[in-house]
Amino acid sequence: MSDFRPINRSGFLLPLSVDEWLPKRHLARLVVEVVEGLNLS
Repeated sequence: MSDFRPINRSGFLLPLSVDEWLPKRHLARLVVEVVEGLNLS
């Protein structure tokens, strides 16, 4: 008897693109836009 378990590697841990999963008016999109506009120099 083997101690190994079968594994399915066909799925992804993270989405290929977050744009595919987030709605167009999601708050996370606004946060990204604001952070990109910050002057961090």
